[in-house]
Amino acid sequence: MIKNYIISLMTFTAYTASLGQTSYPVTKKVDHVDDYQGTKVADPYRWLEDDNSAETKAWVEAQNKVTFEFLNKIPYRAQMKKRIEELINYPRYSAPDRNAGFFYFYKNDGLQNQAVLYRQKGLDGVPELVMDANKLSPDGTTQLTNFDLSKDGKYAVWGISKGGSDWHTYYVRDMHTGKDLADSILWVKVSGASWQGHGFYYSRYPAPEKGKELSSKNENHQVWFHTAGTSQAQDELVYEDKANPQRFHGVSVSEDERFAYLFINDRGKGLQGNALYYRDSKSGDNKFKPIVAEVGQFRYSPIDNDGDKILLYTNDGAENNRIMLFDPAHPARENWKEIVAERPEPMQNAGTAGGRLYLSYLKDVTTRVYEHDYAGKLLKEIKLPGLGTVGGFGGYKDDKIVFYTFTSFTFPPTIYKYDIATGVSTVFRRPEVAFNPEDYETKQVFYPSKDGTKVPMFIVFRKGLKLDGTNPTMLYAYGGFNISSLPGFSASLIPFLEQGGVYALANLRGGAEYGEAWHEAGMRFKKQNVFDDFIAGAEYLIKNKYTSSQRLAIRGGSNGGLLVGAVMNQRPELFKVAIPQVGVMDMLRFHKFTIGWNWIAEYGSSDSAADFKNLYAYSPIHNLKAGVNYPATLITTADHDDRVVPAHSFKYAATLQEKHKGANPVMIRIDTNSGHGASNTAKNIETIADIYCFIFTNMGYTPKFKNGSGTEGKKGF
Repeated sequence: MIKNYIISLMTFTAYTASLGQTSYPVTKKVDHVDDYQGTKVADPYRWLEDDNSAETKAWVEAQNKVTFEFLNKIPYRAQMKKRIEELINYPRYSAPDRNAGFFYFYKNDGLQNQAVLYRQKGLDGVPELVMDANKLSPDGTTQLTNFDLSKDGKYAVWGISKGGSDWHTYYVRDMHTGKDLADSILWVKVSGASWQGHGFYYSRYPAPEKGKELSSKNENHQVWFHTAGTSQAQDELVYEDKANPQRFHGVSVSEDERFAYLFINDRGKGLQGNALYYRDSKSGDNKFKPIVAEVGQFRYSPIDNDGDKILLYTNDGAENNRIMLFDPAHPARENWKEIVAERPEPMQNAGTAGGRLYLSYLKDVTTRVYEHDYAGKLLKEIKLPGLGTVGGFGGYKDDKIVFYTFTSFTFPPTIYKYDIATGVSTVFRRPEVAFNPEDYETKQVFYPSKDGTKVPMFIVFRKGLKLDGTNPTMLYAYGGFNISSLPGFSASLIPFLEQGGVYALANLRGGAEYGEAWHEAGMRFKKQNVFDDFIAGAEYLIKNKYTSSQRLAIRGGSNGGLLVGAVMNQRPELFKVAIPQVGVMDMLRFHKFTIGWNWIAEYGSSDSAADFKNLYAYSPIHNLKAGVNYPATLITTADHDDRVVPAHSFKYAATLQEKHKGANPVMIRIDTNSGHGASNTAKNIETIADIYCFIFTNMGYTPKFKNGSGTEGKKGF
């Protein structure tokens, strides 16, 4: 357990750092010490956890002033922003989704802050406006988070998020009249909306304490059922578990609305799997019955029902996932039937359309898709446009076609229409982006980590690159939470490549690239493997003359921000620039805020003696050392980030500015009305432009711009 040892807000120390021409704001230090498992740990910047205090707000303003004064002096900042705008300014579409005679899709004309929702009769019909999220707020920071239609198309539930917060508010629209009803559903979080008839299931938390909406711990997740046209006060409580306040609960509904499925997750107890219950509306029994009664380490997800039976996607008995058939008439585990066996490659997704199963696998971090019938028989491998990443392959039983999207680093997301009967794919929408993909090359390499494990890495660059060790290089990774880092197009990356930059994406352990074993090799007590993998990737780039330590930047967000913070502590001399974005920097207190307890399954918790020792050994804040010359660092966070609260970045920035010794600038860029990711297009462009400018400036590399196009920059001042 943690005990407060000394708390004194009356006595504090201040410091001022002056490095080169950069003078940092004074940051107050307090005598606050916590006792973790008998180890006393100072937390001198604890006061920065109160993001609503006048003192913290003044600190934020002072830090931003220094940061933006620095950025404003970079002579090519405006040109960089303009070039990113030029490349992002192309129409982008989502794949169509069919409902009640209409196809619904999102479109962003290019620089719109939010995508606009349209619908049309048939694929060749005339689009009609459904909702323009740009009109939800003057600054474009209110996002349309979901728009879910009832099966008959009469109603839609739509949600908004303000300023990037994870809190959602739901509203209900009558799609026949186009008018919103009086329904307003508050405090929705970690939720979807699943219709059953003219009502829907959703999940929420009790209202948080006023003034602490973005930082207080979220507990007692509940599932409710809301009927269209009624008030939230009339909603039916479907499920809660007061004895286990740190659980997630949610309900989804089968396509035919016969089955409702209740999911229960308990990651706060270190459990990675879920319990799963079902309710059969045809049976007349309103109770949820167990498919898997207790939460454990295995995951279970219903894909579809085949009549009375339920198809399940699971890693139970199959590290790389498989498809099982559950019969409610014979529910015992020994009666489950394997429909599709585990492959050597990990299954990433399972979808259905037209009475077919579409199973996506990763083979060396690129997608393969196979079509099966509901009995599990393999019908064919889908011929894809190339090696890259595929999303989609989900629809309805009566579909004749299904859509999917294909992308890679220099292949903009292209929507394909797949004819289920013929097995032929045709281009449905291909974006027009103002760059020539033939100018660029992508390589995949496999390098040895510290323990000899082969780690894949993609390297993207302009053709004709000279391997002379002078190229500005940005190494990016995530490495955690069973999430794969896949090849994908980003128009905002092109300006970096145009200037002669090299982009490297490392597929570290902790992700899902090679299944659950790959994930487990980079979590909890094996987290150091992730850091070793990242460091080895940097060393590979240097050894093979892509770059040098003086031209190498590392970047990562969220869990990837933790990664950047940890490795720059362990090998500060290896990198010239570090960009930790919205990072988890205080590994001893992350579980004290909002839904941070949900990460205990991945990291462990300082409430455990064994976990504390492990976390304390790499926690970015706690492993900064005085007198070390750290890389030039631009920390980014946002005032509405209620997933990884900004206190992580605030305390890290204050500690790094205090400990750092050297000419490299250490700055924090704190966005407003943004959350864990940029809340609109304009803010995203500004942030990326500032990151590139910070990287190039601190590498002594001057980009050159000509007639709106990027050209290779100068390798020196």
